Amino acid sequence: MKYRILLVEDEVKLLEIIEDYLTTRPDHEITLICAQDGATALEYLQTQQFDLVILDVMLPDIDGFSICRELRAYSDVPILFLTARCREEDQLYGYALGCDDYLLKPFSLAVLYAKITALLKRSKETAILKQLQYGAIAIDLLAMEVTVNGEIITLAPKEYALLKYLMEHKNWVVSRDTLLEKVWGYDYYGGERVVDNHIKKLRHALGPAGNQIKTVIGKGYRFVEAP
Repeated sequence: MKYRILLVEDEVKLLEIIEDYLTTRPDHEITLICAQDGATALEYLQTQQFDLVILDVMLPDIDGFSICRELRAYSDVPILFLTARCREEDQLYGYALGCDDYLLKPFSLAVLYAKITALLKRSKETAILKQLQYGAIAIDLLAMEVTVNGEIITLAPKEYALLKYLMEHKNWVVSRDTLLEKVWGYDYYGGERVVDNHIKKLRHALGPAGNQIKTVIGKGYRFVEAP
């Protein structure tokens, strides 16, 4: 089985050790993409598809928690934190942001590989359920691919995250505050107008199918199966 994994680690020696270990395993064919800082990691995540992200918490620029928060706005890719921060509060914070597992430094490479294998297996098993389709709009959540009447359309990460959340809560009236929290993060300080602007862009990208996103005056938005 072939897998693409992003490893975000600023310790060059540790990065090289992990890369050598993972890419020579006989039971899985792993393509490992490496980043040594948060900015590079975010660039890769926005332009490439991965089956797993191994993420150091303490990075020289953008910390791993911030990367996890941003990634979870538009992706369910498994995230494994590597960290020397052993405080329970840090681990609980990571889980609250949406990480799937933790591995404390120093660690055994065999244990790292066991955790990777378990996360990849779990992700593969749940991928079958990762399909959403209502009316003309469909999302392949594994490939993060949106189609309208069978034709692939391109969405920016925030528009994708909005559509995904609304479709997952079909027929619910979802407030702007809820969308701000779920898509932008609970510590985002911008106004609700940003939601309206992105919904406008999303509707435009969806074409006539954009009418499946209804405005509920004074409340928020509702996704319906038919325009």
